[in-house]
Amino acid sequence: MVEVVTTPATTVSETLAADALIELTERGLDYLVVTDRAGGVRGVVVPDDFVVSPSAAGVPLREQVTRAGSAAELISLGRRVPPLVRDMLHRGRTAAEITAVRSTITDAVQRRALSLVLERHPDLREDEITWLALGSNGRREPVLSSDVDSAAVLADSVDTPARVAAYRRAFAEVDGLLGRVGLHVDEHHATPGAASFARTREQWRRAARRWLADPLSGQALIMTSLLLDARPILGDPGLPVVVEVFGDIRSHPRTFVLMLQESLARRARLRTMRDVLVRRGGTFDIKTHALAPVVDMARCAALSVRSAELSTRARLAAAAGSPILDPDQAHTLIEVFEVLQRIRLSYQLAQLERGDPATDVLSMHRLSPLDRSLIAQAVREVAAIQRRVANLAQLLDPEEWVRSPHPA
Repeated sequence: MVEVVTTPATTVSETLAADALIELTERGLDYLVVTDRAGGVRGVVVPDDFVVSPSAAGVPLREQVTRAGSAAELISLGRRVPPLVRDMLHRGRTAAEITAVRSTITDAVQRRALSLVLERHPDLREDEITWLALGSNGRREPVLSSDVDSAAVLADSVDTPARVAAYRRAFAEVDGLLGRVGLHVDEHHATPGAASFARTREQWRRAARRWLADPLSGQALIMTSLLLDARPILGDPGLPVVVEVFGDIRSHPRTFVLMLQESLARRARLRTMRDVLVRRGGTFDIKTHALAPVVDMARCAALSVRSAELSTRARLAAAAGSPILDPDQAHTLIEVFEVLQRIRLSYQLAQLERGDPATDVLSMHRLSPLDRSLIAQAVREVAAIQRRVANLAQLLDPEEWVRSPHPA
């Protein structure tokens, strides 16, 4: 390989074509080396290999977003996202591919929005900012209803409260522009315009260590979960606050088990007691009662094997065979997640076509009998795996949860 490409080379193995294309375009690479599970070289792919691939569907729009010359142009381009999602869905692309493409466009919109805002603030510098995608976009899984969760790591050279405040005001302007583009800015204020989500690098590091050492304090578990899904989309790709601090969570087994127990508190179910009391049996929150439990289990399972993967699908694959998930259960959750995400996307597109906002609360009578059956079966599968993991959590010593049969 040394005679063919420059080393060290970036490699991919058993990944979606859309993910490989994202890796190439987002990092500006000339090629990717494709390997098998054992690490053997199987070939090399270059950007031209994707010219006629359906996985390249979002590339032209992403490039137009990158070159948008004004806020008005960016807003206009944002309206093209739902039709792109609809086209990919109708062409039979997987939910994983569709959300990965949407994620690349959302990244580009955030980067361009930040640049346009900073043009009005010459005293603020882009090279002092690392912008983090959190939540579903951090995992490359956003759908049409997804909030844009994000955070900012400011360089330690931003060393006065006045300068930090100036950046936060600019970030609030970015939030406003993203809303006009059509992205849902997080209503719980998980955005850099809020003080908790825009800190200097050292402030983030100190806070993360505090949350790791005392997970029951304040919003420690929530903030930890958010940062574990963090993905830099502008600035320093290393993100020491995650790599250095949360990468060592296996040295804190009690904290890990608390995170696992918290993730299991949100159980998969078709109806809640509240639904019964108010006689609301005709709706189903597909995110809260089906998808979020899978996402939460995948995050903890990946942590237990030291996996740096971010997507739910990749985390489950990495954790297959760990104390938390056996291979069959991991495979089941991967299939369930894909099925539910596809139903979710189809339903939200139908909502938009009716002129309604995209939501995660499904009216069951609007679903086909097949989709209703698939949802019921998926919820049963997830609930059964949750029960097994919860039972094991009561029996095993915390140290057992953070022992991996092999490095991930």
